[in-house]
Amino acid sequence: MGARECPALLLLLSLLLLPLGLPVRGAPPHLICDSRVLERYILEAREAENVTMGCAEGCSFAENITVPDTKVNFYAWKRMEVEQQALEVWQGLALLSEAILRGQALLANSSQTSETLQLHVDKAISGLRSLTSLLRALGSQKEAISLPDAAATAVPLRTFTVDTLCKFFRIYSNFLRGKLKLYTGEACRRGDR
Repeated sequence: MGARECPALLLLLSLLLLPLGLPVRGAPPHLICDSRVLERYILEAREAENVTMGCAEGCSFAENITVPDTKVNFYAWKRMEVEQQALEVWQGLALLSEAILRGQALLANSSQTSETLQLHVDKAISGLRSLTSLLRALGSQKEAISLPDAAATAVPLRTFTVDTLCKFFRIYSNFLRGKLKLYTGEACRRGDR
């Protein structure tokens, strides 16, 4: 029985191998290349930002949390090597993941945190994990690693700190709409995905 005779088996096999980062012949197209997928995560981040905008109690962290700077110099970005772009996106995602997990821990110690806020924090954690998996499937992790002496030649990621959930979600939304969208758009075009 071949793969053509059993598409469910091919799909199951591709889903099993996807987390390993192995290319699977005949696998479904990369989901991150479908603009609706990224737009869904952007919408969730914006909703969270809007919900936390008017929040006075329960939205402040007991300490500052480090997040990536999301400003993009488009001229410099276009001239940047694809490996450097990938590295910057991976570093940004990693820092955002660390930040939201730290924020979650700080909010867990607060008696002021509402279920709505916790839901948005949980969605952000889930979203960052999903985006990391989608990028891994796109192969961008290999691009970031393939840069010769990546750690030595990489420009340090610019960062700053935030002290509220609203500011975190603004950074999260800006990162998705900026660097992540620019990188995935180009990576998908390059690979004709």
